[in-house]
Amino acid sequence: MNNYILRYAGDSAMVVEFENEISIKTNKKVQSLMNELEKKRKNIAGLLELVPAYRSLLIHYEPLRINLDELEKLISECACNLDDLDENEQIVTEIPVLYNGLDIEEIARIENKSVDEIINIHSKSEYYVYMLGFAPGHPYTARFENPFSFKRRESPRVRIDAGSVVVQLGLSDIIPFEQPCGWNIIGNTPVIMCDYTKENPFMLRAGQWIKYFAVDQNEFDEIKHLVNLGKYECKTYRRRK
Repeated sequence: MNNYILRYAGDSAMVVEFENEISIKTNKKVQSLMNELEKKRKNIAGLLELVPAYRSLLIHYEPLRINLDELEKLISECACNLDDLDENEQIVTEIPVLYNGLDIEEIARIENKSVDEIINIHSKSEYYVYMLGFAPGHPYTARFENPFSFKRRESPRVRIDAGSVVVQLGLSDIIPFEQPCGWNIIGNTPVIMCDYTKENPFMLRAGQWIKYFAVDQNEFDEIKHLVNLGKYECKTYRRRK
């Protein structure tokens, strides 16, 4: 039996919360519950959008088509049948980055390292995608070794460019649109995190991994050109860890 807490979110949504921690183990429970509910959704009237987060799942529903007792029973049935996702089976997407961010020299100074050492730390790590949020397609990701020592900037920027790769501690996000941000900008990627011309607009999904790799300005421009033509696909593969 998986322990969880149910919380009401207005009159047409419910939150299922698991352990009060941010960890892959807890996030896998969120992913597993979402998968179980997805399997049943087409056969259950009133079950709408499912939104996963670090340790919880937000369930939007139509109260005139499914009542709370029915919804709670459905959640209980799915939670009893949870099988944690296979942690050895991983989907990895490789993301090109031009490490020319506004804050990279400041990052190097804070960490008492060279810019090349900072690039090596960031690009040699793999990051787990916990969730998409804040903006459509915006991945919240983390690595689990050699975190940076700094947190958010004291003064957020009102606007940063789409494609900015931002960092703090062991976290690294990719900004999908021009938007405010208080994180440190380490670089920029030419690929698009959210493209509404595609049937599935989001490049990444929760529960997968990403790996950054460094490119120079010429490579960045070439990839950007291919992206604009709709001819660039990030390398994505499955592997057994």
